[in-house]
Amino acid sequence: MKTLFYNIKELFQVRENNNAILIGSEMKELPSIKNAFLLIENDTIIAYGSMENAPTDFDQSVDVSGKMIMPSYIDSHTHIVYAGNREQEFVDRINGLSYDEIYQRGGGILNSVEKLRNASEEELYNNAAQRLEELIALGTGVIEIKSGYGLSLKAELKMLRVIKKLQENYPVKIKSTFLGAHAIPPEFKGNQSGFVEAICNEMIPEIAKSGLADYVDAFLETGYFTVDETRKIVQTATKYGLKSKIHVNQFTAINGIEMCVEENVLSVDHLEIVTDEDIKALQKGNTIPVALPTCSYFISIPYTPARKILEANLPLVIASDYNPGTTPSGNMNFVVATACIKMKMTPEEAFNAATLNAAYALEVDKDYGSITVGKKASFFITNSIHSIYAIPYNFGSNLIESVYLNGKKQ
Repeated sequence: MKTLFYNIKELFQVRENNNAILIGSEMKELPSIKNAFLLIENDTIIAYGSMENAPTDFDQSVDVSGKMIMPSYIDSHTHIVYAGNREQEFVDRINGLSYDEIYQRGGGILNSVEKLRNASEEELYNNAAQRLEELIALGTGVIEIKSGYGLSLKAELKMLRVIKKLQENYPVKIKSTFLGAHAIPPEFKGNQSGFVEAICNEMIPEIAKSGLADYVDAFLETGYFTVDETRKIVQTATKYGLKSKIHVNQFTAINGIEMCVEENVLSVDHLEIVTDEDIKALQKGNTIPVALPTCSYFISIPYTPARKILEANLPLVIASDYNPGTTPSGNMNFVVATACIKMKMTPEEAFNAATLNAAYALEVDKDYGSITVGKKASFFITNSIHSIYAIPYNFGSNLIESVYLNGKKQ
């Protein structure tokens, strides 16, 4: 079945090929075609170009007059499988408590752990499915989902099975990440080394055997997991054939990025605090920096220094960090807007960071991230808007009219 989308006001992120992640000044360019067509066959893009060259061989057509098309957002960092909420912590922060103070009182991640362990798999699935449907409607076509609120093999496997069920039941492309090293569970209080041993000797081998995770993650941060502990987790994951994506430099810089580059970690995520040494380390390897701007927005911490990273001729990805405690939203339109408003990224840079570059952070660049012949027909159509800048400019509005995933309207 061939479908022609015609009279597209502007078709964005059109690339004949993309053989490498965009770095530095390359991110300023967001190639587009005005007055364009897009031809798909079943789930695949087979042609695009100017309307004057529009094909006549198609089975059905969609008039996109006055509207624009952008490839689906790729959200490379989320925690959307969770139980309950942490609304009280939102109020606690307003009243002056810090993230660490809330954690020390049994809140934060441990709050979510208790709720998740008591929740049924069905309950977790139904709530996560509802969140996922909202994100699809907001333009996300590829998403990474982490475990990490179980902190025991039994509960982590429960989360990963929920993610697997989402993969089976929704057209959105989902990558799964095991985040056992998210915090120290109550039963290991005072025995952090014992918990790291459990992750490396029990959890990772079993999860690798199950095939339920694409990646392994850890919260490398002062008060959570040390550089050496995280290195051990990463090396264990590598031993079992799993790449790593690491939380790092959210609150402090403790040379974690250097270790991640040395261990060839796929991405380092958060980076609200970035030193000159961190930049030099990133320049030596292929590890991808990922910023989470709406986390900074929600808990009032510094924003990732995007200009510093880009001026160092590095790539950059932006993602939502959707989770119940520090970013209860996965709206990638708002992530793009926040990157522009608070991180001083241009709209072109932000859209590149949320589409093409994000595809590399999840290793789906062969199928997603751009309008390219042979890639999946996953994209969204905007309302009638003046320019694509309207999306970050109208940061409180949803300007997406319709969403197509793998060639099918959602």
